[in-house]
Amino acid sequence: MHTGPLRRLSRMSERVGQAINEQIGREFAASQQYVAIAVYYDAESLHELAAHFYRQAVEERNHAMMLVQYLLDADLKVTIPGVEAPKTEFSDAVAPVTLALEQEKAVTRQIAELSATAREESDYVAEQFLGWFLQEQREEVASMSNLLAVVKRAAESNLLLAEDYLARHAVGDGGEVDATAPAAAGGAL
Repeated sequence: MHTGPLRRLSRMSERVGQAINEQIGREFAASQQYVAIAVYYDAESLHELAAHFYRQAVEERNHAMMLVQYLLDADLKVTIPGVEAPKTEFSDAVAPVTLALEQEKAVTRQIAELSATAREESDYVAEQFLGWFLQEQREEVASMSNLLAVVKRAAESNLLLAEDYLARHAVGDGGEVDATAPAAAGGAL
């Protein structure tokens, strides 16, 4: 068994490793849900909303791959789980953003629980690593909350106002790679 860089720093808890593998699946599921939302908006000719959610899908994929890289560095087994099919039908143009906000809040809770598990297991390297994800989730919840407010207001009169808003304002990271982000296995997209 080869000794990975993180293994030399501290022994990663098997419990934390299992929980990170589960989170990998959740991140891939979030990515797929964002692809489904983007496709919905593309089909509705709301291309700015579609582009935003295509970028979000890549970001969630990158998060999964950061977790993969962490496990590889810790010399622990990586499991890439299957994911459930995403929701693809929505009652109106507000519903996908509502779902996205609910998803971001759920992921925030999951990452917080994962961080708590790392602390319980005295896996301080994992806890520190997960700190970046907690900060990222705070930003994601805030930006998705703002987007939902804009889409709700725009849906009352003219949904194209939401398109205009996205064309003029960066929401989220705009697809830019954060220099402080953990490395993603295979490289970030």
